[in-house]
Amino acid sequence: MANLDVMHDLIDYPMYIVTAAADGDRAGCLVGFASPCSIRPPRFAVWLSTANRTFRVASRATHLAVHLVSRDTLALAELFGGETGDETDKFQQVAWEPRTGGAPVLRDAAAWFVGRVHRQADGGDHVLFLLEPVEESPPAPEPHPRIVMFHDVARLDPGHPA
Repeated sequence: MANLDVMHDLIDYPMYIVTAAADGDRAGCLVGFASPCSIRPPRFAVWLSTANRTFRVASRATHLAVHLVSRDTLALAELFGGETGDETDKFQQVAWEPRTGGAPVLRDAAAWFVGRVHRQADGGDHVLFLLEPVEESPPAPEPHPRIVMFHDVARLDPGHPA
């Protein structure tokens, strides 16, 4: 069975930080499996690894926040991609605020939106969270910042295996 390593070596795609809050717990992680998936109605798909804490919190949350990070704040991506919430409270190290549905929004993100969890679907070692956007950040200033892409963080040791 193919594992798509050749494809992954050739493509570069945006990396997102996804955050969630439920029942007094907060969590967030760096994800590469995410994409807009419908224009009308607007929908966004995020795939979360079942191995990490963010999945466990997100599965109980009504809303998730999805953030793009600029290369100027790469440390934010490194924190959410290289540390596990099982051992580190990442939110003690960053500026954030609760938004719709209690979703934690990172103030240093280049752009963000909060989405209501419309549906979940099992995909194997990742679960799809289909989001309906309900709130978004103001427009980014011109010129738009360069955002963190997969190859910017490919060297990170993940907080959890994918």
